[in-house]
Amino acid sequence: MLYKVKLKNANENVLLDADVYEHLTSDKYLVKVDFINNLRRHSSGCAVFQKTWPKAGGGYKTETIYLHKYIAEKFLKKQRSRVKNLVGALNGNKLDCRLENLAWRSRSVASRQRKTSSKVGYTGVYKENKRYRAVISIDRKSVHLGMFDTPEEAAHAYNLKSKELYGADGKINVLKKPLPKRKGPAPKPRRGRPPKVRR
Repeated sequence: MLYKVKLKNANENVLLDADVYEHLTSDKYLVKVDFINNLRRHSSGCAVFQKTWPKAGGGYKTETIYLHKYIAEKFLKKQRSRVKNLVGALNGNKLDCRLENLAWRSRSVASRQRKTSSKVGYTGVYKENKRYRAVISIDRKSVHLGMFDTPEEAAHAYNLKSKELYGADGKINVLKKPLPKRKGPAPKPRRGRPPKVRR
């Protein structure tokens, strides 16, 4: 069974497995602080519980619990290792906290999976004049993959190379539009001048 929990500060829901929901609503401490009803959307896109408590000697302290990390530490702790010590969402949705969607990752994998800063909206895709360049980082160097007519074609080229290089740990762009239908085999990308690599 799947549970949807409404966030306090956003019109969005967190997705939880039944076992996880049962734990969050029965653990003595979490019930005491009304954890399940005080989840908020953090600026990073994940769900977080934050509460400020007065200190005995004066002043205040803020308690912060990131939901996806808490769940992984409680239910997926055997998958954690010295290298894989960061929690990520396999489908990129940090509010999808189902166990099948959470995984421990290394810092390098987490870096590849982070949200893109590209104005086009796809990792590794940049607009140049009326066309789109696809690039991917290999050993901290930008490698040119080709020039394409649409951002989706460039994103698809990035996805193929990412899967080839990194397998399941590679970043995969979710295409906002389907690839254009073409008759016959797909054309090879037209090679533009590769960008200069900063060393």
